[in-house]
Amino acid sequence: MNLTEKSAHLAWCALVALALARQNGDVVSPVQENLFLTRWLATALKQRRFSRDVAPDIEWLLKQGRQLGVNAKLARKLNYLWRSSSGELSAQNDLFRLTHALETAKDMCWNYRLLSDREWSGRNAVTLNDSINGIYLSRSSLDAAFDDDGRQINPLIGVRLENGIYGHSRFCNTDFDDKLACLNLSGV
Repeated sequence: MNLTEKSAHLAWCALVALALARQNGDVVSPVQENLFLTRWLATALKQRRFSRDVAPDIEWLLKQGRQLGVNAKLARKLNYLWRSSSGELSAQNDLFRLTHALETAKDMCWNYRLLSDREWSGRNAVTLNDSINGIYLSRSSLDAAFDDDGRQINPLIGVRLENGIYGHSRFCNTDFDDKLACLNLSGV
């Protein structure tokens, strides 16, 4: 079993445990969901239920659950891990995958904003704060890049990244099929 399969297995087990807890009535609110998943992850880590290859994933999820509480959205992160590791995410259309990536960035405290042409350039352009992590897209560029079925038909131009960690911004002309190569969320 490779690392991707191990990650998918971890996420699947956590999601099944959560679904069973919901079915039994043990989890009926977002607070209970976070508490359940945090405890489940802590137990899985302590009892070494999964390969040590996925221990960093468990530790990161556990830290998120403890520090952010309900705002950690652990079930959503596990669902994303499952979908991306099982290949289900790659079966979705391009616009869905882009939206999912942007939502994930928002969950990681990145600002995300669609800007009108007026806000994007010219004397009325919005001044962006390069000390805050942000992803900004031109609405007209986004509309031109995808068809009605969510398939990418043109390169996605009009992307601006602000990286508060490294204090630089980037303008990108990129093609989503290249995995948004210049949208390097890690800052490396």
